[in-house]
Amino acid sequence: MLVLGVDIGGSGIKGAIVNTETGELVSERHRIDTPQPATPEAVAAVLAQLVVHFHWNGPVGCGFPAAVQHGVALTASNISKEFIQTDIDKLFSEATTCACFNVNDADAAGLAEMHFGHGVGQSGVVLLVTVGTGLGTALFTDGNLLPNTELGHIFLENGVKAERYASDAARKIEDLGWKTWGKRFNIYLTAMERLFWPDLIILGGGASKKFDKFQDQLALNTPVKPAVFLNQAGIVGAALFAKSKL
Repeated sequence: MLVLGVDIGGSGIKGAIVNTETGELVSERHRIDTPQPATPEAVAAVLAQLVVHFHWNGPVGCGFPAAVQHGVALTASNISKEFIQTDIDKLFSEATTCACFNVNDADAAGLAEMHFGHGVGQSGVVLLVTVGTGLGTALFTDGNLLPNTELGHIFLENGVKAERYASDAARKIEDLGWKTWGKRFNIYLTAMERLFWPDLIILGGGASKKFDKFQDQLALNTPVKPAVFLNQAGIVGAALFAKSKL
């Protein structure tokens, strides 16, 4: 089954047509800058542009940077607070004239990895962390998702919110080298390890492509692997989520 998967982020909105049986992209990925401010109307208009770009008239799955419950955004990370309490399934479906289904963006990435990546056949607890504009998380136990964990918003022992301290955006803003940033990221992952005792940690998002530059700074008991899908995990997982809703 083919589904248009879309990853809605704080800096870019990326989409591709996904074969949900294999996890493969069957089109080139297309990216449009996230509008600033990222209001509901502005983001819906960009999503409509993506649908036109792909000449698409089928189901659309969206990984969205918020806690999403029954199609309604309950929070808003790196996008306009106007999204809070917005029925984004309805808004996006009307804007695109396609059936749109939204899931937390990190949960989307996690779904891709659990179906086609390092999570396949992995028992116990798996934590996926997406490292980008913020820090997204997806938590699975024996393959079952606990949705909307949003663990990038916890406060670390130094009193700083995790994603303000250890996201890829924080690395860029403070012009940190990969080793210096890697030590910060290790503090965050160590906190996750002490809270959830995962059997495996998978890293997604933009920074996962640079894993070799900071992996030596990670001192954990838990195995850590870069996502098989790297930065495409959100697109693939969003498509899988939409398929599950049909």
